Amino acid sequence: RFHARQLRVSPHVLGHSKAHVGRVVAELVRAAKAQGLQPGPLALSLRGDFVRIGSAYEQHKVRSPDCFDILVPLRLPPHLEPQPRRADGLGPGGALVSGLRARDGWTRRCRPFAEGFCVELQGRSHLSSGLVLRWFQGHLQRCLGAVRYRLQERCRVSLSACPGQPPTLHILPCSDYVCCHISMAVRLIPAIPLGDALYLTALPPEGPHGSPAPEALWGLNASRHEQRLLGWLKEQAPAASCHLKCLQILKGLRDLRRHGLEEPFCSQWGRVLSSYLLKTAVFSLLLQGPLEAWDERFLVERLEDLVLYLRDCLRKQVLMDFFLGNSSIPEAVALPRFLKEAAPVNLLSAFGGPTLDLVAFQLISTWIQAPHIIRMYSSPRYLRPVPAP
Repeated sequence: RFHARQLRVSPHVLGHSKAHVGRVVAELVRAAKAQGLQPGPLALSLRGDFVRIGSAYEQHKVRSPDCFDILVPLRLPPHLEPQPRRADGLGPGGALVSGLRARDGWTRRCRPFAEGFCVELQGRSHLSSGLVLRWFQGHLQRCLGAVRYRLQERCRVSLSACPGQPPTLHILPCSDYVCCHISMAVRLIPAIPLGDALYLTALPPEGPHGSPAPEALWGLNASRHEQRLLGWLKEQAPAASCHLKCLQILKGLRDLRRHGLEEPFCSQWGRVLSSYLLKTAVFSLLLQGPLEAWDERFLVERLEDLVLYLRDCLRKQVLMDFFLGNSSIPEAVALPRFLKEAAPVNLLSAFGGPTLDLVAFQLISTWIQAPHIIRMYSSPRYLRPVPAP
């Protein structure tokens, strides 16, 4: 009942919302690409497409279809290619820095781009995620006027941005245009393509321990490969598989439990049990046993297995990223060489032992008291979404 009444998103409403977001973002990207052609070949520009990622497009969105994530691939100047490598000792596990490789050498004509979008790190020039993000925000803001004029009969649009965060496009449909009158927030994430459906995206400005060189750090985004794995699992698992429902319920319990926690542990609880970490745990557990065991009939058993698996990972302080350096991924899910040869990354390495022990204890407590927590925090007061920064 908790899933059906509070977590499940109406496919009808979600479908309308996704279609509306797609149309508006396509207009904005088209306008931004056209504007980006004017400065010349030595500046960044948009590639002209966008990539839908996140829970809304992977069938495990919870509650309201009002938040979406979109990757917006950028185009580097001709003859420049990103050259990512591990940022050992410079940031959280899995962080990358990206040099630039010029096919015909780093010539003088590339200097304007280097001065506008690169920073010096260890004596070498690296592409700056901070400078790229600031350019992207300003570029979209300049193009918003054309889009607002074109879409004025459909919806009202605006763009907001916080320092160090991707800009958010706010869409308010006109009352007589969409049958589902939901205001939507679309996070537009600039991405540097690496090929093979891999992208570099800016890291959050504040990690668990902070970043000594945030301007040069990037994260690897393999969302398209996550979607391919989910598609393969849908084909192989029983028709009534409950793995996505388990993920939704666990996310819902995590969010409800946050209401009863005090800072700073409340923030640590959300960072440790991030949606990406929960999804990684589901992936890992799914491939440890027969997929037939995930039939809807065994929902409670599989959910308890997932909670216990997470508790053990937290106590051992180890949960490895599912895609980086994982040799046990089924061969049917083809992965690019970059992911196969990458060094494994522990998603929990950035957190201290006492914090993880406390999260493990609170996770088991939440599972044991789940009915009580659901009753206590299921009023509209607690279900109201947290306002965006």
